[in-house]
Amino acid sequence: MVAEVIIQSNAKELNKTFDYNVPDSLENTIKIGSRVLVPFGNMKTLEDGFVIGLKQSSEYKLKDISSVQENYIDENKIMIAEWMSNRYFCNIADCLKLMLPPGKRTKILTNRIKEKKQLYVTLKKDKEEIEKDIENKKIKADKQIRVLNFLCDNEGAFVTEIEVFTDTTKAVIDNLEKKGYVEIAEKRIERNPFIHKVTTKSSKKELTVEQQNAYDKINDAMKEQLFSEFLIYGVTGSGKTEIYLQLIENCLKNDKSSIMLVPEISLTPQTVDRFIARFGEDKIAVLHSKLSIGEKYDQWNKIERGEAKIIIGPRSAIFAPVNNLGLIVIDEEHDSSYKSETTPKYSAKEVARYIARQNNICLVLGSATPDIETYFKAEKQEINLLELKNRANNSKLPDVKVVDLREEILSGNKSMISRELHNEIETNLKNKKQTILFLNRRGFSTFIMCRDCGYTVKCKNCDITLTYHLNTNKLKCHYCGFETNAVTICPECKSNNIRYFGTGTQKLEAEINKMFPTAKTIRMDVDTVSKKNSHEEILDRFKNENIDILIGTQMVVKGHHFPNVTLVGVIAADGSLNIDDFRANEKTFQILTQVAGRAGREQEKGRVIIQTYNPDNFSIECSKEQNYDLFYETEIKLRKQLKYPPFCDIITIGISSEDEKTTIETIKKLHTYLKKKIKTDNIGVILYSPLPAPIDKIKNKYRWRMIIKCKFGEDIVKFINGMLEEYNKYKKNNTKISIALNPSNMS
Repeated sequence: MVAEVIIQSNAKELNKTFDYNVPDSLENTIKIGSRVLVPFGNMKTLEDGFVIGLKQSSEYKLKDISSVQENYIDENKIMIAEWMSNRYFCNIADCLKLMLPPGKRTKILTNRIKEKKQLYVTLKKDKEEIEKDIENKKIKADKQIRVLNFLCDNEGAFVTEIEVFTDTTKAVIDNLEKKGYVEIAEKRIERNPFIHKVTTKSSKKELTVEQQNAYDKINDAMKEQLFSEFLIYGVTGSGKTEIYLQLIENCLKNDKSSIMLVPEISLTPQTVDRFIARFGEDKIAVLHSKLSIGEKYDQWNKIERGEAKIIIGPRSAIFAPVNNLGLIVIDEEHDSSYKSETTPKYSAKEVARYIARQNNICLVLGSATPDIETYFKAEKQEINLLELKNRANNSKLPDVKVVDLREEILSGNKSMISRELHNEIETNLKNKKQTILFLNRRGFSTFIMCRDCGYTVKCKNCDITLTYHLNTNKLKCHYCGFETNAVTICPECKSNNIRYFGTGTQKLEAEINKMFPTAKTIRMDVDTVSKKNSHEEILDRFKNENIDILIGTQMVVKGHHFPNVTLVGVIAADGSLNIDDFRANEKTFQILTQVAGRAGREQEKGRVIIQTYNPDNFSIECSKEQNYDLFYETEIKLRKQLKYPPFCDIITIGISSEDEKTTIETIKKLHTYLKKKIKTDNIGVILYSPLPAPIDKIKNKYRWRMIIKCKFGEDIVKFINGMLEEYNKYKKNNTKISIALNPSNMS
């Protein structure tokens, strides 16, 4: 018997099968989907691989498979991986890795960790730097390489987990710490993500007429056991979650499982609590990045054993090993985090659609501000549209007022808070009501400049200004993590006329504390929720400790319900308008509408103040009116006129290298090849000239890109794959190529 094996590698030239002989001793063990160890090339070590086909003979002289590790992946998952590889121009092995349990080893963690704290290991060096050091033989020891590869895949792990999953000892990790590759520190452990939850049981609510209509239509389709796709387009607070809960309950009654995808930022304790209160924690598995490797591993096993029938998680949860799948729900389907920005650059919505078709089940998308492309499909009746126009508890949508910051400056008010917002906060404090202030920039100041010579302090690794953080008195790069001490003297002209410009959440917090010294404030951004459970602790304090004002970034407006919040202030609505992205208007409208939805969710009507320098921008005007239909009509005309999605597909091709000359030469060669191919093969695409990426240097890598507008299909797949073959002929070791289909972030 001969096995067709895909080697676990991200090298483009290895994205094909290699034939291996199956020894007699393994014939009864090996199956399609088996994970195997095989000799490869001239390497002395064995390579990981996946069996994706079996046949009786081969024309080549074959090596034997060394061992079979486990049957991790079923044939359906292999089909998904092959489809993804073709669509997203990535290796099949990269896609299959998404479908493995955390840690990717079969050995079960039998020793439950009892200590309150355990040694935790994180990488000190960048993933690409580590891969380069392994390639250049700076690290030769097999065990050290295993540990580093494991940490590259998992971001960080407890020492006990690393020992089990990589079959090494702490001495190996200690050696890596001495060499400067890893950092070891104590970290609190908790293997059960629900261990501290005390949730009262909740029963299902009576649905409104609109909710019942949506529920009935989806439920009828579920009974037919055929693929159907629905978009629940409902205003904020319209009760979309209650519909999801009742559909999931139906699945449970029929002994079927459900996957509920939620953006990572919305995967709050409140969201999970609502499901536990309805179904109990035994039936639920949660997968998200804040869990330790051990917790993820245990949740994965709970799903695989069929104990968990409801899987809640971000985009990666779509690959969970679910038995008897009956429903997929994608909440806040417009959220950009459903599109991966790292290889494989897949869209969770597209993968979910493929899986739903494969299983003949329903896919339900929900949003108050649907993605333009999704709503366009609904208009064309490719997706069934279900509308919820009213809030479920009959509460009114908030009153929204737009404040022109240009007029504030003319009147002499140079603070971050307009007079209107100041008065509203004051009123709320008097009435013992709560306020949320939203600013989508963390840190104290967004850039530092010398007023004498114009020098701005930039990251030494990236072409990006450093952000000042007051609490640590440090300048930080939000791209690579580089930190340095705050400057008081200009490094260029030695002047002390250094000015800190821009506003971040820390600066806003300081200003609010000055304006309202008796008010209790709390801040929530990436810096304050970096520790495990800190997100939950901040929200609990806001809910239960009479906190008056919550200040934060996008995470303050996702997945929360605070009955006492009657005022929301948007400090700078222009932030998302000024990005180099054709979706800038859409992103602005979505975030403003979602922010406004946090106010007045009970009987008292909420108020929203939006501060902006562009009050006449149509996305701001439409969000003021909470009018998605008007926004969609305006935006879709612009998209059609400018040939942007949904009227075309966009492919970005990026080249990065530590050498700027190599980067430019490589992308220009590829551009010349594509231009020639378009002409000779008469391919209907628009190819733009290569340019530096909007941020043209990140982590010491120079970045250039070119953009293609096309109608995606097999001819385009062939066109791009031909370019990849050309690239492989002359690529240099330190050069990376990145291809993205319809990226959510154009920077």
